[in-house]
Amino acid sequence: MRAQTSTPVNEIIATRRSPRSFNADVTISDSDLIAILEAARWAPSAFNGQPWRYFVGKRGDEVFGQILSSLGEFNQMWAKNASVLILVASTTVKGDGSVHTDYQYDCGLSVAQLTIEAHDRNLIVHQMTGFDKAKAQSAVAIGDELVPVVVVAVGTQDLPEKLAGPLLERELAPRERLPLSTIVVKGLPA
Repeated sequence: MRAQTSTPVNEIIATRRSPRSFNADVTISDSDLIAILEAARWAPSAFNGQPWRYFVGKRGDEVFGQILSSLGEFNQMWAKNASVLILVASTTVKGDGSVHTDYQYDCGLSVAQLTIEAHDRNLIVHQMTGFDKAKAQSAVAIGDELVPVVVVAVGTQDLPEKLAGPLLERELAPRERLPLSTIVVKGLPA
């Protein structure tokens, strides 16, 4: 379903969604997985700090199970079918030892590029903050120098009708965003 944009935008942005209906019978090729991680690697970063760190689990392996166990129950119901779960963690200290107050922004840029690359490869991505960060830190053994930021599910789209109840409702809901007149506080061209 294409977004109803107020002006034409790149097709990948207009058609990108965050579905929950993942095809549990399909796996991602290593070449596609490496490519989406490479896209994430090349994201812009304040002072080129690149604070993001990725913990990647393929469905059926130990890391996937560890990441899945940290998700909230609602997210576990559908994320178990993703081909890959990625826990994004971050350093919070810059190379010079100062506090990196903007690490979440940098991680967001990295995940955005991962998402666009995945979409370009006909994969779907759903990002989640609905997870227990302490449990993720322990289960995945990410160490004290990193903090969990987000979990990303990657895979292949399945039929929405394979979901039920609130999951199906969210899957079929129209994609909506606030109008530009709301989010651009000053300087919106007429």
